[in-house]
Order: sequence, then structure tokens, then C-alpha cells
Amino acid sequence: MRPPERLARFTPAERFAHRAVAILGLILTVSGLILYLPELSLLVARRTLVEGVHVVAGLLLPLPVFAALLSPAFRADLGALNRFVPSDWSWLRNRERRVGVLPVGKFNAGQKLAAAAFAGAGVVLFGTGIMLLLPTQLALPDGLRQGATIVHDATTLALVALLVGHAALAYRHPEARRALRTGTMDVAYAEQNYSEWARASQGRPRNEP
Repeated sequence: MRPPERLARFTPAERFAHRAVAILGLILTVSGLILYLPELSLLVARRTLVEGVHVVAGLLLPLPVFAALLSPAFRADLGALNRFVPSDWSWLRNRERRVGVLPVGKFNAGQKLAAAAFAGAGVVLFGTGIMLLLPTQLALPDGLRQGATIVHDATTLALVALLVGHAALAYRHPEARRALRTGTMDVAYAEQNYSEWARASQGRPRNEP
């Protein structure tokens, strides 16, 4: 049989979740920066509208993830992202990590760390955002609300830096972007960057080159 040229990598549910979270995250980042920077606030001059957009996008952000949890493939990917294996530590230390010499699964160690950072930042931003949105209803003292503001702003700035790095890496790997767009990945690229996952996806035994 002729070997496949592309491997199935992401289901429609996974691609929808990634795209929806990316769009909402972009809206939150832009609106948050407008609210945070006085120069941008004066330029837009519609602070109430921007605040409303920011709040609605923040409340909607978890919904695509919850919807995608109905997909077994999405749950399996979350499990893979949440599990560090010995080869992941080797991947972090190895300068030749992208030449297929290490048995990398569906996600490399860098992607696992980035996913953990994004998830952690999302939880912190959502929690502090609720505290800032409903201070009276939650009966929060002024000190706690001020602390939540500082944490929210600091986490946002750290997240912006992470997003810039994420976008830069995505730009350098067009095949990875294509996989998120089409759901399939080129076999040669997969074997170079995700050798163990490529082997398993093609049903090859472990001892086969």
C-alpha cells in the first residue's frame, strides 16, 4: 500500500475550540490593552463599550473548551498535554530537538509548557475578572479588589508576551498552522517533529525505522 502523505491530527471539535479561544483571546487582549493604556483609551473614546466587549468575551472564553470536552479526541489531547514523560525533559535539553532523533509524541515539551501557561493564565484572569466585575456582590474589601487588579494586569502583560512568542513560533512553522486549519499534517514534517506520534498514527511497530 502507498503510505499516506498526510496524517489526521486534529478533529473539527479541536480546531473549533482552538479558533474560538484564539478569537476571544485576541478580543480580550486588544480590549484589555485599550482599557489599560490611557493613550489607547483616549484614542478609542468609547470606554463603556470596550468594557462591555471585554466582559462578554471573558465570560464566553470557557464555553468553546467546555463544548469541545464532548469530543473524546479533545479529552485525549488534554491528557497528552498534561503528561510529561522522560523524553520531554530530553527534548528541552537537546538542541537538535527538531530533527527526529527523539521519540516525541503528539505534542512536544514546549507545547505542553505553553498549554499549561495559557491554562493557568486563563484561570487567574477569569477569577480576578469576576472579582473585579462583582466586587459588591462578592462583598470584597478594597484591599482584595486592589490586589485582584494588580494580579489581573500583571497576568495580562505576561500573557501578551507569551502570545507574541506563540505567534512567532507559529509563523516559523507553517505546517503546524496548516494542521490546525485543515486537521491534517504532512508525514515528513510529522516524522521530523513528532516521530513517536507519526509512527503510531501510521500503525508502525516501535522497532521499525
